[in-house]
Amino acid sequence: MENKGYQWIEEWYLENQAEEWGGTTSVKIETIDNPGWSVKINLQETNLENKSFNDFFDDKSEDDWILCEVKEGFFHGVGDAKKLSTILNIFKEWAEG
Repeated sequence: MENKGYQWIEEWYLENQAEEWGGTTSVKIETIDNPGWSVKINLQETNLENKSFNDFFDDKSEDDWILCEVKEGFFHGVGDAKKLSTILNIFKEWAEG
């Protein structure tokens, strides 16, 4: 993903963060031990909270896999070490769609 994608998630976060400190919107990007990435985005109190999402799963091999889902008010994407930008793009396309 180009830098613009990262700028987009920054803008989405700022637009959806409560004006007061302690808002519920959070974006967590972490590494996992497969190795890979985990992205968890709190959708509660955002315009995406009740938006339908079709789970995305593609498992080509141990080194080429991704899973994205929305469950219990969170977008959660996990994937191999080269899938961070793909996960963020899936979230962006869904949020804008």
